[in-house]
Amino acid sequence: MQQRILQLFYSMLSADAGDPDLIQHFTKVYSYARLIAETEGLDAHTTEILEAAALLHDIAIPLCNEKYGAHPGPLQEKEGPALAEPLLISAGFTDEETARVCTLIGEHHTWYPIDGIDHQILLEADMIVNSFENSLSLDAMQSALNLKFATRAGKRIYATMFGLTPVI
Repeated sequence: MQQRILQLFYSMLSADAGDPDLIQHFTKVYSYARLIAETEGLDAHTTEILEAAALLHDIAIPLCNEKYGAHPGPLQEKEGPALAEPLLISAGFTDEETARVCTLIGEHHTWYPIDGIDHQILLEADMIVNSFENSLSLDAMQSALNLKFATRAGKRIYATMFGLTPVI
């Protein structure tokens, strides 16, 4: 694991201290995002940006719960980038890299339009984890597989995990 990603991982552990559900969630999303990226052959730089976004994507949940009493996707997308920016800068990400990670965080519930392969993979990784954690119905998961998944690796993981009919 690269030093910058390691620093972000521990920053998120601290940010979500006492909430193992949030820690388990970002850890799983990170893991699937990395697996999909490697399987799809993403370059190292794009993968690191994706990994950073996967770790930080739900950074706004505690703030949203405190500020609004809930944490729906649009509020997470609104509040997350400003919370992530100082962590990224502290970890040594450039302004351009920070901007891209913040864009991904600000779009991590937005399926249309897809803004790059890193965005697609982040959405797929989050969908894999959320489908399990939220006990999505098999029909809803099959529909998500057919309509939202674009990477071969993401489709394979999702279909295999939930026993769905694969799409090629």
